[in-house]
Amino acid sequence: LQGIIQAYKSGVTLQGNTTSLGRWDFSGSFFFSISAITTIGYGNLSPSTAAGRIFCIVFALFGIPLNLVLLNEIGQLMLLGVQRCAHRLEEVFHWRNKASFLMKTCALVTGLLLFLLLPPLLFSDKEGWSYDEGFYYSFITLSTIGFGDYVIGMNPDQAYPSWYKNVISLWILFGMAWLALVIKFCINILE
Repeated sequence: LQGIIQAYKSGVTLQGNTTSLGRWDFSGSFFFSISAITTIGYGNLSPSTAAGRIFCIVFALFGIPLNLVLLNEIGQLMLLGVQRCAHRLEEVFHWRNKASFLMKTCALVTGLLLFLLLPPLLFSDKEGWSYDEGFYYSFITLSTIGFGDYVIGMNPDQAYPSWYKNVISLWILFGMAWLALVIKFCINILE
């Protein structure tokens, strides 16, 4: 029994008579990399060798600052898009304050849909979670709290499509940038 537990912690799952190292395939490794550089740290997967741990430290030392730069750039591009749309509305409809408010509202609603309200439907389908569990996972992930009580792609009884973890990894990057903008907006209001 201890051998099975140790094998599971190392990423080996038993499915029938076959053994799968699905946690460290490309999708699993990419997802691990994203969770490391975003500092989410679910705690479900970690390097088990000294060399792996050293590599992870070096990877994180360079990856975390680069990720912060990337998230900032993504956020700035999102903000620039909203500002350009607002400017275009001002030109076309001659609205001054209404265009900015309308575009900020549209960006907020679009982000809510793309990053918090629609993904739980995917998680319900692929993970078997309830909608509220999927919503909880979405917020805990994008806010980088990452408790690890819910992690995608970890059910050994589930067959996940090859694109699943990669798409979720990109969702995490863009969702974190969007949520950072929302938090920055809330901070500005509070100040």
